[in-house]
Amino acid sequence: MTMVNQGSESAFTEYVTATIGGQLFGLPISRVQDVFKPERLTRVPLASNDVAGVLNLRGRIVTAIEMRARLGLPKQEADRPPMAVGVELRGESYGLLIDSIGEVMALPDDSREVNPANLDARMTEMSAGVHRLDGQLMVVLDVDRILEIASDKLAA
Repeated sequence: MTMVNQGSESAFTEYVTATIGGQLFGLPISRVQDVFKPERLTRVPLASNDVAGVLNLRGRIVTAIEMRARLGLPKQEADRPPMAVGVELRGESYGLLIDSIGEVMALPDDSREVNPANLDARMTEMSAGVHRLDGQLMVVLDVDRILEIASDKLAA
């Protein structure tokens, strides 16, 4: 959701923050449908390693995308269950599996920067820019790019 602050020309975008492999990411809140703990994942035969499986979420079939695999990061310890951020693309529901969910932040659009040259190529592929926060870089995830790449792999 983009909001315009009255009395100012600056627009803000709200982000749901998430941590994956120690890196802070932001997803535009307008794209987030749910935040949930995935239960009873069913593996999909012959699916790529970034498709964790499918699950039933309140009567909807949701494809779970393992974001650590998408980013080329090692698997998370088995003792820490992942969280999921529910998103949608073209009427299909997806759950992006993340390490932990953070807070909702409203950040000015004019403080978002292009991807730095030294940002990992896998992150750059899925990023819509970055915000520099107090000593931390928040990578803004482009949900369409994440899911386009995932659906290309599902079709292959």
